[in-house]
Amino acid sequence: MPAHYRYRKGSFDAIVVGGGVIGLACAWRAASRGARVLVLDRSDPPAGATRVAAGMLAPIGELRFGEERLLEMTLAAAEAYPGFVAELEAASGRQTGYRRCGALHVALDRDESAELRRQHELQQARGLQAEWLGPRACRELEPGIAPSLHGGVHVPGEAAVDPRALSAALLAALREAGGELRSGAEAVELLIDGERAAGVRTADGAELRSPAVVVASGCWAGEGKWLPERLRPPVRPVKGQILELRGPASEPLCGRIVASERVYLVPRADGRLLVGATVEERGFETTVTAGGVHELLREAYRLLPDVVELELIDAAAGLRPGTPDNLPLIGTTELEGLLLATGHFRNGVLLAPLTAEVIAGLLAGERQAVGAVR
Repeated sequence: MPAHYRYRKGSFDAIVVGGGVIGLACAWRAASRGARVLVLDRSDPPAGATRVAAGMLAPIGELRFGEERLLEMTLAAAEAYPGFVAELEAASGRQTGYRRCGALHVALDRDESAELRRQHELQQARGLQAEWLGPRACRELEPGIAPSLHGGVHVPGEAAVDPRALSAALLAALREAGGELRSGAEAVELLIDGERAAGVRTADGAELRSPAVVVASGCWAGEGKWLPERLRPPVRPVKGQILELRGPASEPLCGRIVASERVYLVPRADGRLLVGATVEERGFETTVTAGGVHELLREAYRLLPDVVELELIDAAAGLRPGTPDNLPLIGTTELEGLLLATGHFRNGVLLAPLTAEVIAGLLAGERQAVGAVR
């Protein structure tokens, strides 16, 4: 074990509160460096937004004006993903469903075309690999697309992963590295010793000691009453509804991510097709609504008409952790030993490798700046 890790019997080097893909990735990275790590979650992984994420890894296609800092982070994470996945799959013995399938972002009417061209100009200005295609070229790539389209942007380097498979692989790798997960364990109090974090008390009264506590509880981080009010990050829940469809694996409706201004479709190798996702400011409400399902199916049909032939196997709603500027909160806080890994909004699965490296480095004493990547 590295010299910088010292713990007493019954204590941990780090406690991670939150068992979504971010929490598990941070815990695995730290455990693989020799730390004794405990993950706490109220439910069973995959937890939080991870459970209903589509797994689209599309930093270029998702680029928006005014989000240059976020672009730097997402591009770095996308570049790290192949190595991250290879290491994780080797460590866990599990597949993650990672595929570098590319993406086609399509405009279905004149207004959408004007906006998509603006985004493409931004992509070009940043030197990103994205090509504008006319309607015929789009349909050559994806023959199932609606014939009325006005053009599209092809981004060949974009990818997708199965978040549930990724979560299972992270959990297996964490355990292989000596880490521990406690499901059904709710944090109710941050233990503080003087001017630093000292662990967590759980709802069953257990006092779990650690010199480092990582807040990776997604949208609940901002409402977590276990944290003193002054330490709660500015994170809010943003509801998203998503559908899971299924057809023959031998006859997929699309071979790559296909997206319009209002919907995205992410194919799985086994014939499933993820249709997502609404963006709703509804607090912590997670009802799957008829309106949300209708909106997603309507827009999916506009984009890829043959979706009407697929089986609808699931409809779910989850809560993304949003921040005021859409940037994640990754790094140290004013309380020594308390770290943040939350606020990833729509990019939690994509930013997992980057977040895990930053948090593992902080736990090992490699970086000390407050708000390490802010």
